Amino acid sequence: MSDRRIEAFFYGLYMDLDVLREAGVTPLTPRRAYVDDFALRIGRRATLLPAAGARAYGMLYTVTHAELERLYTAPGLEQYRPEAVLAQPLEGAPIPALCYNLREAPQSHERNPDYEARLQRALGKLGFPLEYVASVS
Repeated sequence: MSDRRIEAFFYGLYMDLDVLREAGVTPLTPRRAYVDDFALRIGRRATLLPAAGARAYGMLYTVTHAELERLYTAPGLEQYRPEAVLAQPLEGAPIPALCYNLREAPQSHERNPDYEARLQRALGKLGFPLEYVASVS
């Protein structure tokens, strides 16, 4: 697999540099960003769902295909698939990026309060809008 670096948009716990590094990923060029017309949905884990007028915040990193494969073949993450998005950094021009989402939306009864709390802490630590941080549930 190529060591060529590409842009990836992370909206869940992989936004945290420490979490990525623990998974053996060395991300470069961290930038806070958002994608429009997607909404964050948390079941057992997070995913983005198409939703007109919605906005989901996350981090853009430059990573390799091999690193993305390592992340999304880990136990419990096999259902995620790459999808192209246009990420808008908080500063700068839009950037095409890969974003991994679940093939199917979580069921309405699926909940993970621990994940929600950890994600809220990560979003707050990264300085995302408070109203967005509070909306994570």
